[in-house]
Amino acid sequence: MTQIDKKKCFAELGKFLRQFSLDQNTRDEAVLHNDLYFDAFVDLIHLSQSHNGWFTPEQVYFAVQSWAEGLQEDQLNQWLSRYDLANVKPKTVGLILAGNIPLVGFHDFLSVLISGHNVLVKTSSNDQHLIKFLAKYLISVNPEMEKAITFTDGKLENFDAVIATGSNNTARYFEFYFKDKPSIIRKNRNSVAVLTGKETQEELVRLGEDIFRYFGLGCRNVSKLFVPKDYDFQPFFQAIYEYKDVIFYEKYSNNYDYNKAVFLMSNFKLLDNEFLTLKEDSSYASPISSVFYEYYEEIDALKNRLENESEQIQCIVSKDVIENSIPFGQTQKPQLWDYADNVDTLQFLSQI
Repeated sequence: MTQIDKKKCFAELGKFLRQFSLDQNTRDEAVLHNDLYFDAFVDLIHLSQSHNGWFTPEQVYFAVQSWAEGLQEDQLNQWLSRYDLANVKPKTVGLILAGNIPLVGFHDFLSVLISGHNVLVKTSSNDQHLIKFLAKYLISVNPEMEKAITFTDGKLENFDAVIATGSNNTARYFEFYFKDKPSIIRKNRNSVAVLTGKETQEELVRLGEDIFRYFGLGCRNVSKLFVPKDYDFQPFFQAIYEYKDVIFYEKYSNNYDYNKAVFLMSNFKLLDNEFLTLKEDSSYASPISSVFYEYYEEIDALKNRLENESEQIQCIVSKDVIENSIPFGQTQKPQLWDYADNVDTLQFLSQI
């Protein structure tokens, strides 16, 4: 298959995905193979929570809509125009995927295939079904895709390069096990927001999206706030009240109760609004239902710190305070060229 053929397949997948939203699933008769896949995908979306309790229909629909927007021909063309993939010799690239949020490994899956390689996928036990369904749809669009896609339940074997995502602990294992192969090994990262106290109510509401989308489970979720001395948290709490219903979800509520109890038993001082706790802490990785915060005095000193600790940070959100930061509310809406850990996946795949 040529890259053009594969791009057409993914563009067709994008058309398929654009039929599905939380408000309404709308069948488009012009979309290929709806007779086989439309109702089955609706069923899968609503079954996803039984496979992974965090994958509520709302969160899965959000992920699906994000990919529906990304898999448009103009988006694919803009992304691919930056690379020369004409001389890529097809190799087998192993993927070890995470499963913390729906379809979190799909970008790697897309990148391997569209760059001209074959993909060998080991899914996370927490997200086994969605990506396999989308792979079946791609194969229905063009049966030649089947030659390029393999899923495995066992250990990876017979591959030429690997992209593996996991925790800091599993990354050490990956680095040892794959030391003789070209690889991208991803570790734990977290996202932060830098506030000045001059943010509007609307901007703080959008910051709530960065915190609560996917219940805070993604590396692009804001888990740490940097605020100026004497920062008034009242406007922040007023803004994020819009997300109060998150506490009615049992898994989130259980985490809130547990983590709050642990903090209080340790005599930590907390700010609390009954569905989110704020704790002053120098760490980046806060537990579910909690966000850490830290005061800063000089913005230049903070910029230097964030640069020095960049390997721990996935995204920085601010109102143009930090260079190349992301606007409020946009962390979970990355473009195709927004690479995890700032490692250019297509550049890597073009050189193996």
